[in-house]
Amino acid sequence: MDPAAAPDAAAKPPLKILLAAPRGFCAGVVRAIDAVEQALKLYGAPVYVRHEIVHNKYVVEDLKRKGAVFVEELDEVPDTSAPVIFSAHGVPKSVPDEATSRKLFAIDATCPLVTKVHREAQVHFRKGRHILLIGHEGHPEVVGTIGQLPDGAFTLIETAEDARAVMPRDPDNLAYVTQTTLSLDDTAQMIAILRERFPTLSEPHKEDICYATTNRQEAVKAIAPKVDALVVVGAPNSSNSQRLREAAERAGCARAVLVQRAVDIDWTVFSSIASLGVTAGASAPEVLVEEIIDAFAERFAVTVETVTSTEEDVFFPLPRALRPDAAE
Repeated sequence: MDPAAAPDAAAKPPLKILLAAPRGFCAGVVRAIDAVEQALKLYGAPVYVRHEIVHNKYVVEDLKRKGAVFVEELDEVPDTSAPVIFSAHGVPKSVPDEATSRKLFAIDATCPLVTKVHREAQVHFRKGRHILLIGHEGHPEVVGTIGQLPDGAFTLIETAEDARAVMPRDPDNLAYVTQTTLSLDDTAQMIAILRERFPTLSEPHKEDICYATTNRQEAVKAIAPKVDALVVVGAPNSSNSQRLREAAERAGCARAVLVQRAVDIDWTVFSSIASLGVTAGASAPEVLVEEIIDAFAERFAVTVETVTSTEEDVFFPLPRALRPDAAE
């Protein structure tokens, strides 16, 4: 039988789906997407957006249809009075400086929790500390954080091996900050190594890995040992989505896969399962979760149980320029 073909209804095998909660959009992602939609509402199309507003192709394509124009750098934006929005990941200081010099109408949709990391780094720098940045080289959030300070202010720590090998000039005058979307376990290991090597290491007042990353990883850990396979709905360039897949594998689910859309599912992976975990990265909309579940329902007799590990009620207001009275 073609593994991609859906069986007859009468022949459908049973499948219990454990749906992780919380999952999907976090407050920072909601704020960033709402920022683009509100700018379109207040000022009309086009609205320019530097970089993907969040790492999700479905979201980006939807906003394009509504009149958003996505660019990688500001030199792609013409001289215009239209809004230019910076993505949720944050940007180097050179970007708003360029926008100011060109008199662009810039709106910063950086997640407030990323902004927190920027401010922490600036405080450490003013106090003369060298900063160890735990994160992934080239990720937009890391590029934005490094770009807050002069060259040489940071040393990037990507792995436990980096943490063991780093040799700062002044080991008694160090601080660390982290990317907000990292693996809790990997980051804890790196921090433990750094603490042991550098006892005077200055730490964040509150950990930098954001509440949403933490909550989604803990939710995955709760269901991963109970299922035969697990699907993370998210984009391959989404750090928090990739970390969810890794967390599932570490928690005991050998078949954990990252899927953007139902059409991307490799059904041979799910040919003999009786239980399935489903979650979504912080930039994946719930409509895609429903699409994935519907795809499994075409091939299995599905029952769905939501497993809630914590409740979320975090809300971030829109940037000031986009609040309801802004255009008045």
